[in-house]
Amino acid sequence: MGPGTRLPLQGGLPPAGIPTGPVVEIACDESGFSGTNLLDPATPVIAHASVDLRADEASALLTSLRSDFRSAPHEVKSRQFLRRPEAAVAREWFLAALRGRAHVHLVDKQFFLATRVVDLLIAEPSYAAGTCLAPAHREAALALHRVGRAAGADWTAFLAAFVDMLRTKRRDRAGDGSVDRFLRARDALARHAPADAVLTGLDRARVAAVQARLYDDDRSIPPPLEPLLPALAETVLSWSGDGRRVLVVHDEQSALTADRLRRLQRALAEGTGRPVEESPLAGLVTTDSRDDPRVQVADLLAGVARRSHQTNGDSWLRP
Repeated sequence: MGPGTRLPLQGGLPPAGIPTGPVVEIACDESGFSGTNLLDPATPVIAHASVDLRADEASALLTSLRSDFRSAPHEVKSRQFLRRPEAAVAREWFLAALRGRAHVHLVDKQFFLATRVVDLLIAEPSYAAGTCLAPAHREAALALHRVGRAAGADWTAFLAAFVDMLRTKRRDRAGDGSVDRFLRARDALARHAPADAVLTGLDRARVAAVQARLYDDDRSIPPPLEPLLPALAETVLSWSGDGRRVLVVHDEQSALTADRLRRLQRALAEGTGRPVEESPLAGLVTTDSRDDPRVQVADLLAGVARRSHQTNGDSWLRP
């Protein structure tokens, strides 16, 4: 296969026909995605950005960036905004140009894992979990996150054991001891907060049963280490006001399989009280970012948001 050969695009759920009712088409991309390596200290945050732009508007914006801020002719990257002398001016110009036409959802990876502990091991797993459609267990996850952040190394060890226990790509799954290691890490963390409702509520039989369902490829459980799906759900909900449906054009992501998107589509419909055929998610089409200037703008916005948060600790992050 030659160096210029492109592989077929992965993922997506194109609508079967023309979506009914009012529809908004958005282009999305992310920054900070590291697969299941959710404890990489170099990327503690994922930014999922979306823009409501026509292709010609996105092209004009990128052209202005290249000419006005002397960016590279064939790509504009977020680090150029934050490292060049005119970074502050470029950033403010870019954000002003997108005002009212863009949205960013930021995900703290450690908080995401705290929600997954609750959603999978205390509550009943669902594709609405971790979103504004399932607020019942949010306070418990926030409390666990606060406990953990104050516990230092025991928190890191607890999250690492949780991640290890839920990895399904194992050569030998029998008797790997990952459930026991997780519960030992739970006990170590519980010494910092003996009364925490989540830590005291973790039952070995329940934990082992959830792991067994994942090993058996129970697809009713959302992928436990995949923050992109709840981020996409929140993005769709943010654009679906006034009864609108959302058609998503997304940079290629193997995590966005048709099966998962159908389940998410149903969960969004149920959570908003709509029929499935009128789900807020009308469909999702994947594309190569090189082919769509709207996705390039979304990629740039996601990078700016993530880097700005990590360097300045600004308020885009709302766990």
